[in-house]
Amino acid sequence: MTVATVGVHIVDILARPVERIPEGQDTVLVDQIRLTAAGAAAGTAVDLVKLGNEVVSMGAVGDDELGDFLVAVMTKRGVDVSRLVRRAGEQTAASILPIRPDGGRPSFHVPGANLGVTLADLDTETLRGVRAIHLGGMDVTFGLGDPAFFELLDAVRASGVIVTMDLLSEMPDLLGMARAFLPHVDYVLPNDAQALLMTGAADVPAAAAALLADGPRGVLVTLGAAGSLVVTEAGAEPVPALKTDVADTTGCGDAYCAGFITGLLHDQDVLTAARWGTAAAAQVATGLGSDAGLTDLATTLALLA
Repeated sequence: MTVATVGVHIVDILARPVERIPEGQDTVLVDQIRLTAAGAAAGTAVDLVKLGNEVVSMGAVGDDELGDFLVAVMTKRGVDVSRLVRRAGEQTAASILPIRPDGGRPSFHVPGANLGVTLADLDTETLRGVRAIHLGGMDVTFGLGDPAFFELLDAVRASGVIVTMDLLSEMPDLLGMARAFLPHVDYVLPNDAQALLMTGAADVPAAAAALLADGPRGVLVTLGAAGSLVVTEAGAEPVPALKTDVADTTGCGDAYCAGFITGLLHDQDVLTAARWGTAAAAQVATGLGSDAGLTDLATTLALLA
């Protein structure tokens, strides 16, 4: 495997366009309903495969029907799920997302088995053999905030493995705990709200600088329609978003991570890799769900031509 994604696995149930929640037992007709593999580990894994990477995903799901679906759809998309733990009697994490006409996405969410993931659930030998590890949602996988896991991350980084981290929530207490991972990762990719909540900073550049001071090599803050801000020891550089017809913003952050990681694995510099992430996110925004619109690496890079 080229990449291991570790952390949050979710089933998304999406409908669009939703202008209102009907009262009582009324029915509102919509254009489209989809179920997708989502979450900062599962969604990113699917996107990474589409961009040409071999991917193994690790975490936990329930032994329920939603877990069956998640395993089946990730397998269909080409992700190795043989190390994904099935928890007897537990709920698979899921979200219901009524997508507004402008692409906005309020949600109803159950965290399910993600909350119980620990180091014992991970195949550490496989993690030592990949080229990159993506940590998805470390703010809600509390059991991975383990000194033994930090030691493992330090060891694989010393051997040349790239470690990236994305987040899931916008809850200050959870995000604060996730800062403990920063000395043990190479790149962290929060959105603007997460960066501000993690640090208490007054603005995004100050928040990114504070996160960089915690130890990663780079901080990439995604800014929605404004693109992203890439901050390293060399300074701060904005990366503009690409113009696209937005249908749904679900999964854009996961796609950005997948494009960025793919760029690094193709020996691109950090700014170029961020542009690859921008292109992947732009494609996903054109359809419904975390993997919509993204087909392959060549098509993605053509957006940057």
